[in-house]
Amino acid sequence: MEIDYLRGNWQLVWSDEFNGDVFNDSEWKYSSGAWTTNNELQYYASKRKENTRVEKGHLIIEAKAEEKDGRHFTSARLTSKKAWTYGKFECRARLPKGKHLWPAIWLMPQNNEAASGEIDIMEARGQRTDTIAGALHYGGVAPDTVSKGTKDRKFSTDFSTTFHTFGLTWDKNDIKWFLDGKEFHTENINRDMWSGKGTNPYKHKGEPYNKDFHWILNIAVGGKFFPEKVFGPQVTAQEATKWEKPTMEVDWLRVYQQK
Repeated sequence: MEIDYLRGNWQLVWSDEFNGDVFNDSEWKYSSGAWTTNNELQYYASKRKENTRVEKGHLIIEAKAEEKDGRHFTSARLTSKKAWTYGKFECRARLPKGKHLWPAIWLMPQNNEAASGEIDIMEARGQRTDTIAGALHYGGVAPDTVSKGTKDRKFSTDFSTTFHTFGLTWDKNDIKWFLDGKEFHTENINRDMWSGKGTNPYKHKGEPYNKDFHWILNIAVGGKFFPEKVFGPQVTAQEATKWEKPTMEVDWLRVYQQK
């Protein structure tokens, strides 16, 4: 696909088009291990073609029901080596489908300090393939954080069957969420972002959203994103054999900044 290097006042500063069948290790780092942050069930495996690969111009991240270090599932989580302050961030992707699959396209600070914030461009639940959400997490050191964002947004599409462009613009005043180029939510960040709980870690308005953030792409399995009262007991390895589509395919990622 031809890249739009100039889009209005935006100029392309970075992209990964995943052309061909070779993964570009110079642009990405792998996470590895059994993550417990949100009580997820997966083990993130590093550099396994079973979980991460490039095929026919698409990055593929796949969750699998298999044993690894006491976990019953494996998956992948990728972090970009480059990072940016402000810009337009776009990812064209097709999402997984299946019980308690948790795909995410998001941004985290390069310094990764305890109170350094998070930007979720897109999160989804594999059993609700017409619904996505975006959020900001900030305010202090956990558990003194707060969250604001789009909440669950239902669209007249199945995100597991067709590709869509999940986007976000970010400047010193606002963060805005887009689907296929159409804005659907805005959060103001030109303000005091402290939660009011614990010690205030910030010295300036707009902090922590005034520093370099990098991409993260992953599929998690289960965890706190699926409260049992709403989504039932956590998925089992046996149930995972019935996942309709345990993959997220990424066509491309692009970062634009103001000319």
